[in-house]
Amino acid sequence: MRCAVGCGHLTGRVDSGYGIDGVRGDVAHPTNRGLACSRGIDETQNPDGEWLTRPYVRRDGELRRTTWDVALSRVVDGFRDVLDRDRHGLAVLGSGQQTNEAAYALGKLARGGFGTRHYDANTTLCMASAVAAYNDAFGSDAPPPTYDDIGDATTHVVWGANPAVAHPVLFRWVVESATEDGSRLIVVDPVETRTAERGDRHVAPDPGTDLALARAVLARAIERGEVDEAFVEEATTGFEALRAELPDPATAAATAGVSLATVDALADAFEDSTLVYWGMGVNQSVQGSDTAGALIDLCLATGNMGPGSGPFSLTGQANSMGTRVCSSKGSWPGMRSFEDPAERRTIAEAWGVPVERLPDDSGPGPVGICEAIDGGPVEAVWAVATNPAAGLPDASAARERLRETFLVVQDAFHTDTTELADVVLPAATWGESDGTAMNMERRISRVRPASDLAPAVRTDLDVITAVGEAVAPGLFPETEPAAVFDELAALTAGTAADLSGVSYDRLREERAVRWPAPSAKSEGGYRYHDDGDWSFRTPSGRARFSTGTHGAAPEPTDESYPLVLTTGREPDGYNTGVRSRDGEADPAVVARVNPATIERTSDGTRSEGAASESGDPLGKTAIEPGEIARLVSRRGSISVRVAADTAVPTGTVWLPIHNGTTNDLTLAATDPRSNEPNYKQCAVALAPAADEVAAEEPRRTKPTADD
Repeated sequence: MRCAVGCGHLTGRVDSGYGIDGVRGDVAHPTNRGLACSRGIDETQNPDGEWLTRPYVRRDGELRRTTWDVALSRVVDGFRDVLDRDRHGLAVLGSGQQTNEAAYALGKLARGGFGTRHYDANTTLCMASAVAAYNDAFGSDAPPPTYDDIGDATTHVVWGANPAVAHPVLFRWVVESATEDGSRLIVVDPVETRTAERGDRHVAPDPGTDLALARAVLARAIERGEVDEAFVEEATTGFEALRAELPDPATAAATAGVSLATVDALADAFEDSTLVYWGMGVNQSVQGSDTAGALIDLCLATGNMGPGSGPFSLTGQANSMGTRVCSSKGSWPGMRSFEDPAERRTIAEAWGVPVERLPDDSGPGPVGICEAIDGGPVEAVWAVATNPAAGLPDASAARERLRETFLVVQDAFHTDTTELADVVLPAATWGESDGTAMNMERRISRVRPASDLAPAVRTDLDVITAVGEAVAPGLFPETEPAAVFDELAALTAGTAADLSGVSYDRLREERAVRWPAPSAKSEGGYRYHDDGDWSFRTPSGRARFSTGTHGAAPEPTDESYPLVLTTGREPDGYNTGVRSRDGEADPAVVARVNPATIERTSDGTRSEGAASESGDPLGKTAIEPGEIARLVSRRGSISVRVAADTAVPTGTVWLPIHNGTTNDLTLAATDPRSNEPNYKQCAVALAPAADEVAAEEPRRTKPTADD
């Protein structure tokens, strides 16, 4: 499992030793029916990256091999020392790369054992704005549609997502539906992505203006009389308040850098049965929650709710949804409200801990947790299956902060974060772990080990419960995956994300089950819609419109930083690229830049070189495609290899999120409601490298063995 599509794979065992021998799609799995993408297969069978096979502790400034007893003793002593001073001094960072059982156990330990508010997961960096928008609109997280609705849709609008690269199997279903007679695919993205290349229409707003465009489309639909008045009256609330806040369509279109005719074309799309998919291009913004809410508003206002239509956020990591349901990072298990006193009492009673131990709020998000290292209270950080040293925005500042903590890193691979760690714990990954995972359409699948573990590697669940038993004795009466899942499922009974009808036995028979599943025979379908009646999990039972409007970028361009940096996925990479970095690859990240931008930048640097005292007798002040240059933001400077690409709009530089240096440039501003960072826009400058050798990124230091 590599992404949140949730394809079932069949994985072969090697004849002897540890490892995997062959991977293919599982024809019996109800999600993919045998389909599989190359990345899912390759990263399972032959991942790049350096495996961790032994624990390490830092001694005399060096990471050195040790035993599990020594490593865990160091962890427990360090955690106890911090907790004795301040329970909020210990921060925990989880991941969408864990099983449901491990995510649940980590949250139980962080919230119920440690009692810390400084706990979150890297899924907040990707999907928290969609979570906030769903909760705002429907009173519950997760998309109403399922994969079954893709084939029934007439129009597919992909907004700020690139599923041709990120979710190839899902995108195949979208294309199959969109190529039927009368159907179409419309892609909204500043960059002409691979998804846009396959679309019937590509709409390219200026970076950071998605909310303005979405509001222009809704305002225009209202002007044209295309609101589904019956649905709005029957099933929603707040429409008039939204109408009063909407901008003039032409003005909002100009803000987004598109014509009113383009807005009309998008409004036309919502006259059909339309599915709207969105991803990190929408979510990763200081206005991500408002923009996701605006896309939901378009569906509500035009009656695009029900089978074959609706708002469908595309999640990234393999178990992003499981982290949202199980991990206690933003809500209690089953999506129980974090702030509701009754829900808190239920959780405390189930876990056998005093209710006072549970933190009062869900915390400031990963960026806020890292910033809380400055001057306290955070003194220790436990990172599990995540790489904050490369994945957080303004990553160089994040690394400096992490160096000041007692840092424990639990991972299957060497990462940018293990380089900084005081203790490194080698953990199992997919293909070695036993448990379950959830895909983006709410379907739970079994995950089974296809390989034995190397002698000094342990599963995430094993490590978490071992630390828990030492720090909070009695918190984990059961530690086997099946028993932990049963505990989790029972705790979700009666909630929006009811898993109580799911068991390992059922999953063995059915392969996968979609929640809510309150009984052993039930399974979720399209949410909130039953026999033609709508019932949302809001106090009124109605869906709620939102009122957010476009605001200024958190870091506008200026004379010193005249270009906009945006980021995205590559076909062969995922997350911070740990599994897909080739150790022999060019250390300079490839920056895609429009040829006109290169020429304009080169003209400027030629002028500066001619006016400087030293000049450039070799005439190399210009930036040439294929050569090394410097990309600079207010936070840092990295080496890039410039690639001329007309798919990138002028004035914009595109970098992959998978390179360890990209986030040295990005901005740590966050959405005030979701805590999701503004990865997609910041101001940068492109400049020639004075010395190509000096511009090359040095190799990072790896852990060393004891001599």
